Amino acid sequence: MRRFVIILGIVLLVAGVAGLVHPNFSYHKQEEVAKIGPIKATMDEEKTAQIPAAVSIVLLVSGIGLVLLGPRIK
Repeated sequence: MRRFVIILGIVLLVAGVAGLVHPNFSYHKQEEVAKIGPIKATMDEEKTAQIPAAVSIVLLVSGIGLVLLGPRIK
């Protein structure tokens, strides 16, 4: 149980730091724009998502808390 809590804390800590360092990430999404019989027309669109700083800070603080308090769990 202790090991799981510590590993979860480390994962949250890394996610929080990554969110603060690189708050924007882009991804590609394929959308079907037309379908005529067996022929399909798709469009590849690049989208950008932003991670709010508040979410990154909450992840960072909770990760630190789990790493520090994890060994004290009975």
